[in-house]
Amino acid sequence: MTKHTYDYGLIGNCSFQAHVHKNTNIEWMCWPRFDSSFIFGAMMDDENGGEFSIKPEGEILETHQYYLENTNILVTEITSEQGRYRVTDFAPRFHQFDRYYKPIMLLRKVEPLENSPRVRVKCMPTGEYGKLKPSQYEASNHIEYLGLEKEVRLTTDFSLSYIVEERPIVLNEVKYMALTWGAPLEAPLASTCENFLDKTKRYWRGWVKNMSVSNFHQKEINRSALALKIHQYEDTGAIIAAGTTSLPEAPGSGRNWDYRYCWMRDSYYTLTAFNNIGHFEELERYFNYIVNISVKSKNRFQPLYSVTGEGELTEHILDLKGYKGNTPVRVGNQAYTHIQNDVYGQILASLMPLYVDRRFINLERSDSLNLVYDILQKIEDLMDEPDAGLWEFRTLSQYHCYTYLFHWAGAKAAKKIADKFDNEKIKTLADKVIKLSSEKIDACFDEFRGVYTQAIGSKNLDASNLQMIMMGYLQDNPEACKKHLEELEKELKSEEGLFYRYKHADDFGEPETTFLICAFWYVEALTCVGRIDEAIETFENLLKYSNHLGLLSEDVDAKTGSQWGNFPQAYSHVGLVNAAYRISKKLDMPNFL
Repeated sequence: MTKHTYDYGLIGNCSFQAHVHKNTNIEWMCWPRFDSSFIFGAMMDDENGGEFSIKPEGEILETHQYYLENTNILVTEITSEQGRYRVTDFAPRFHQFDRYYKPIMLLRKVEPLENSPRVRVKCMPTGEYGKLKPSQYEASNHIEYLGLEKEVRLTTDFSLSYIVEERPIVLNEVKYMALTWGAPLEAPLASTCENFLDKTKRYWRGWVKNMSVSNFHQKEINRSALALKIHQYEDTGAIIAAGTTSLPEAPGSGRNWDYRYCWMRDSYYTLTAFNNIGHFEELERYFNYIVNISVKSKNRFQPLYSVTGEGELTEHILDLKGYKGNTPVRVGNQAYTHIQNDVYGQILASLMPLYVDRRFINLERSDSLNLVYDILQKIEDLMDEPDAGLWEFRTLSQYHCYTYLFHWAGAKAAKKIADKFDNEKIKTLADKVIKLSSEKIDACFDEFRGVYTQAIGSKNLDASNLQMIMMGYLQDNPEACKKHLEELEKELKSEEGLFYRYKHADDFGEPETTFLICAFWYVEALTCVGRIDEAIETFENLLKYSNHLGLLSEDVDAKTGSQWGNFPQAYSHVGLVNAAYRISKKLDMPNFL
């Protein structure tokens, strides 16, 4: 069987993302928001998905795609029979007027490298997930596409006639293209693109330079951190799980989900990763997102919301071919209706640094202590309620060990906040919740095997219970900790060092692929129990499951090493960053060794 990898690079500026294929086509780009309809979506349908490419007249003989180091600026070099050329793609992002300039604007710089290659430029946006074909007309230096929510304009110094007629153009000088949504680019094209490129390059390199990381696999941490940064929708602070929808967990599995939303759970892990590398602005923005949601969520929090905090994410199926013929193609996510009670503890654990970390000026947080108490109260109220769990079972409700672990962790976080502000009311309730949740966790213990199972009364094992080691629940009993890990390894670890979420059948049958973040959790667990050499070996083995740019998918086929699931997956890159951080703390080596 051949190995499948995603042939895309990702660019973005915290307003939008674009997936650029190795052949230069923008195969996935949703405007104006992460969860809007695509305007380019060939990833899901090559007929109805539109196209924005700079391909050679003949065959592509070779393609080389890479990032400018420590940036989210992507370069694709194409070799054809006529010559060689380079396409530099980026979404502008830099400081301007005491704020971030992050327009809905895609810039492309096209340069000849060898000889005078002939290229065919195509720009055919679409709307309403491929149903709407906008009309177009040419002005003096741009093409306007009309019929979408706002005007889309391509400003370029390429010949407009050649683009419209799809005729090959001799590339003998540098050319520029600016695709905009709404407000067009009215400034000089070439100098503005070069100026924006320079400023964007300096912004990203400055952002990376301000990271606090060890020298343990620094290159991979940098790439993961850069990918994670552009998964935050900065306008509201929401952090999405992935920028794509319906990339299958396994071919023909039907496990095709829309991940362009903000899961409370995923955000906890992502913010932990940002905290580990010394970036905190993302957490402060996320705090505002949570506060705004809490005002609307009188009864209970949903597991996920839109990037603007909308709660209704009705799932429906689109009439599209699907990625490599994999259907259904879904928009929306039914999980918003699920009961997933781990969310409350994750919110408290996510926000805790804003209250207790001395790097924040946090006196003004005292007025939001009611939010902390209300969430803690909700945990107590829901203590005896079964839920769908973090894997979002659609027809199975259980008393999940993982949910109770985050009840415990959330209460621990709340207690720290209470100590900081000398709030006896929160502290008393936190102590009660810690005791209740601990009792529930211990009810998941299988004494015969010495392992904590997926849920109370269940014999199934679950990789999420690796978290019991990482989060310190078993820290006072090292032998129990080691035994728990050994049992999880025995049942869920693949021969290749990957990890299945679970092995039992769910709503769609037995899982076919491994879940990459679980393997990184395993690395952390190995580190925690002192098996450092194994942790490093496993970590370095996992790096080979990235694509040509170091980007990670959600799932991996253990036998073929194929990438599947939505891509790139924030969860997986979070796993890499947090596992590397855990190992580097244990190594504690001077940087000259």
